[in-house]
Amino acid sequence: MESIAALLVDPTAWAALATLIAMEVVLGIDNLIFISILTNKLPEEQRAKARRIGIGAALILRLALLGTVAYIVQLTEPIFEAFGHGFSWRDLILIAGGLFLVWKATKEIHHSVDPDHGPDLFEGKTVTLTFAGAIGQILVLDLVFSIDSIITAVGMTDHIPIMVIAVLVAVTVMLVAADPLANFIQRHPTVVMLALGFLMMIGMTLIADGFGAHVPKGYIYAAMAFSTAVEVLNIFSRRAQRGKQPDQPAAQPPAAPAKPDAARARSLPH
Repeated sequence: MESIAALLVDPTAWAALATLIAMEVVLGIDNLIFISILTNKLPEEQRAKARRIGIGAALILRLALLGTVAYIVQLTEPIFEAFGHGFSWRDLILIAGGLFLVWKATKEIHHSVDPDHGPDLFEGKTVTLTFAGAIGQILVLDLVFSIDSIITAVGMTDHIPIMVIAVLVAVTVMLVAADPLANFIQRHPTVVMLALGFLMMIGMTLIADGFGAHVPKGYIYAAMAFSTAVEVLNIFSRRAQRGKQPDQPAAQPPAAPAKPDAARARSLPH
């Protein structure tokens, strides 16, 4: 309790908390985009439940990982070396998660462009996404993003209470934003393609990070923000154009063809 009381009157702790909350919220965007796209493929009555379970699992995983901070820190220690780079368990997890995201985004883009595809590289046969399958895929990405999130938190502060508060606030924001974001993506098909592009970019960033090529997160999120702003302008433009279109007159029924006898009579010479 004394340590918590000391943190409450420490301006540095408050600054670290605000910074960490902002960082955790931004890192949660990746998780939320994936959850929104995946749950929108479920029946409508199951979508909200799947989102709550997915985000709840993200919270549980993050808090559980915070309880093992000493072990999480060891995940950054190299376990073998290849191509001149020492790979740690964190690197391997990021590479695996990035490959999964790239595969998932590529498959969804392929199916959006060619909805009547046959058997291909991505699927040997048509499979309908089940509720359990969606939750399983969400849990896999929850684990990847949670480890990245906690390692980021450990690098920014040494105080567990600050980490816990930042995680709780970030997951609460995810919970509040989940349904509006998913509904927005569902209403605008072009946003779905944009979000899939984001997932592919995030996957490639995770793979690059796993191989030691660190890409500043600010560049990634700045590009995402710019693309989103352009798409929002396109949505407003399309809405304005629909509002300016005059009402189309009712289509007139086609004229009945002339009867053969009447047409033949008109063609005979008098």
